Amino acid sequence: QVQVAESGGGSVQAGGSLKLSCVGSGFDYIGTCMGWFRQAPGKEREGLAAIYTGDGHPYYPNRVKGRFTISQDPVKRTVFLQMDSLKPEDSAMYYCAANPGGSCGVWERLFDYWGQGTQVTVSS
Repeated sequence: QVQVAESGGGSVQAGGSLKLSCVGSGFDYIGTCMGWFRQAPGKEREGLAAIYTGDGHPYYPNRVKGRFTISQDPVKRTVFLQMDSLKPEDSAMYYCAANPGGSCGVWERLFDYWGQGTQVTVSS
């Protein structure tokens, strides 16, 4: 059974940092695309970063502007999202997703398996 589970969300003040974690199970980790997305109330879900676990190559949309960094620990089957210089508008539910098929990018349609999400709240 494929499972994707996020953790690490919480409340932080503007300018602070958080590091989210995502553990994948039930599929071959190496060769999978793992991605991070977020959705704020009343807004569409947006892609933040993705990583191809085979070689660690990251993918970012242009609008992320270097505040978010994706990384992985293949031994632990875990992908991380380091978020720095957080702003109140970064408040959202953050989701991890997996595409064992291997095609990689930050497009929502690529991903077949999704976690339940972890809430991030940034106060001013």
